[in-house]
Amino acid sequence: MRTSFVELKGRERAIALLDEGSFNELLGPFDQLESPHLAPQGIVPESDDGMVIGKGKINGQDAVVLSLEGAFQGGGIGEVCGSKIAGSLERVLADNKNGKKVIPIIIFDTGGVRLQEANYGLLIISEIQSAMVALRQYVPVIGLIPGNVGCFGGMSITAALCTDLIMTNVARFGFNGPEVIEQEAGVEEFNSRDRGLIWGTIGGSARFEMGLIDQLIDDDVTVFKAAVQTAIDKTPAVPRTQQIDKYLSLINRLDPKIRNTRETVVSLLKDTSAAPVPAMEDAKTPSRGRTWFNAFTNNAESISYLPSVLAANADFQGAPTLFLAVVPNAANRYHRAGKGEVGLQEGWVLAKYIREAIAEDADKAVKRNLVALIDVPSQAYGYNEELLGLHYSCAASADAYASARLAGHKVTGIIVGNAISGAFLTHGLQSSRLIALDDKEINVQAMSKQSAARITKRTIEELEEATKKVPAMAYDINNYYTLGAMEELIEGVNADAPSADDVKKVAAALAKAIDANDGTLSRRLQTGPAKAHGRVYSILVREKLAEQWS
Repeated sequence: MRTSFVELKGRERAIALLDEGSFNELLGPFDQLESPHLAPQGIVPESDDGMVIGKGKINGQDAVVLSLEGAFQGGGIGEVCGSKIAGSLERVLADNKNGKKVIPIIIFDTGGVRLQEANYGLLIISEIQSAMVALRQYVPVIGLIPGNVGCFGGMSITAALCTDLIMTNVARFGFNGPEVIEQEAGVEEFNSRDRGLIWGTIGGSARFEMGLIDQLIDDDVTVFKAAVQTAIDKTPAVPRTQQIDKYLSLINRLDPKIRNTRETVVSLLKDTSAAPVPAMEDAKTPSRGRTWFNAFTNNAESISYLPSVLAANADFQGAPTLFLAVVPNAANRYHRAGKGEVGLQEGWVLAKYIREAIAEDADKAVKRNLVALIDVPSQAYGYNEELLGLHYSCAASADAYASARLAGHKVTGIIVGNAISGAFLTHGLQSSRLIALDDKEINVQAMSKQSAARITKRTIEELEEATKKVPAMAYDINNYYTLGAMEELIEGVNADAPSADDVKKVAAALAKAIDANDGTLSRRLQTGPAKAHGRVYSILVREKLAEQWS
C-alpha cells in the first residue's frame, strides 16, 4: 500500500527516511529552543522552531536529515530554525573532514526567509550555503522538495546548491513566489491565481524537463527512500551552479522580449554549440555601485562583457584585487534587471569572472583579493526569470564566492547602497568580512515593505511598528549593524559623490577588513554586537548541538 510522503509532518518525514529504530532527534521540542523574536510580535512560537534534526542511518550509512516543517510559519528560516540547519551542516562537515562519512539530507518545505525575522534569515541562509559548498567536496548533499509549501526565496538558492535534487510533480520550486512577482511586477507578468501557469513554470514536471532537478518521483515513502539511495550511490556530476557556459549560452539565445516556453528552453538546451554573445547596449546608468567601483579601480575599464556587471583587476593597497559590482543598465536586454537587480545574466556572469580568478590563481602562493561592492535593490521579478531558474543564477554566484574563500582568496564585502533579498545572497553575503557606509539611504532587508506586508498579512504601519521590537526586521543599516555581521560602519562619507578624502577613508577601512579576513563566515558570530545580543541564539544553538552531537 502506498504511504504518502508529502502528507507527513516534518518529523515524520525524517523518521520515514532513516532506518527503522535509528532516528535520534537533536534539539527537539523538550530542549525548548524557541525563537525569541516571535512572541514580541504576538506570534506563538514552537518548541522546535519548525526544524527537525534527525541523526540515524540510511541502509546502514550514517546520515543526518534536516526537515523543515512547512506548517509552521511557512517553513520560513529564522534565527533558531536556520542555525539548527547551519550548525548541523557544520558538524557534518567536521565529521567528514575527520574521516567519518555522514550524508546530509535536507527536506525543503519552505517559503524562504521568515519575514518576521528577516535579516536573520538572510544571514543564516548564507551560512547554510557556505557549509553546503564545503560539504560537496566530501559527500553528496541531497535535497528533497516533496510538496505543500514547495521551495522558494533564499532557500531556493540553497536547494540549487544540492548535489542531487529530488521532487514530486505536486511540488513547486522557484525563486520568487507567484504572489510576490504579481506584487512587484503586476498581474500581467505573473497571475498568482493561474494554477496552470504556476505548475507549468515552476512545478516538478517542468523543472525536471528543463534539467533543473535530478529525479522526479511519485509521492510514496518507499520511492523517496529509493531515490535518496540512488543519490548516495551515483557518481557526482559537475554541479549545475558550475556549468556557467551552458546556462549563459541558453540565456544569450533566448529572446527576452517574449514570454518563452519550457518547450523552447528544452530545445535550446539540446543545442551544445557555443552561442554568440548578443549585442548589448550600455546606458551607463548612474549608481552608487558604479561610483565606488570607479573610485577603487581608478576608473579602470571593466573586463566584463555584460554592462550590468562590472569587474576589474586593480592594485589595492599593494595587493592584486578583483573588484566586482552589479549596476543598473536602463538598456538591459532583460528589462526586469534594468535598475540594478540581479537577474538571469548577472549571477552567472559574476560566477564566470570569480571562477576565472580562482583558476588563474590556483598555483599561486598569493591569491588575489575579491571585493564585492554591494548596491543591489533586489533580484529581478519576472516570468522569464522564473522559467529559466533565476535561483540557479544566484546560486552560481554564491557558490563561486564560497569556492573562492575555500581556495584561499580573501572575500570582503562593502555595502555602499541597498542590500536587498536574494541579490544580497548572490553578491555580498559570502564575504568573510562586511563593512558599510553609515548612510540613512541604505536599506538591508529580505523583501520590499509592500511585498512583506502582503505576505505577512500586515499593513505597512504594522510592519514598521514590529521593527521597533525586532531589529532584524528593520531596514536601516544601523539596526543591521546590531546583528553583529559587520566589522565597521564608516561615518562622515558622501556616499553619492565621495571626495578624495572620503575615498581614502573608506579605502583604509576596506584594507583593514581585508587584512583581518580569515576565509570563513565565523567572524559574524564573534563580534561584540553578535555576542552581546545580535546572534545570541545562533551561538546557543551551536553550543547545544556540540553537546548533543556525539
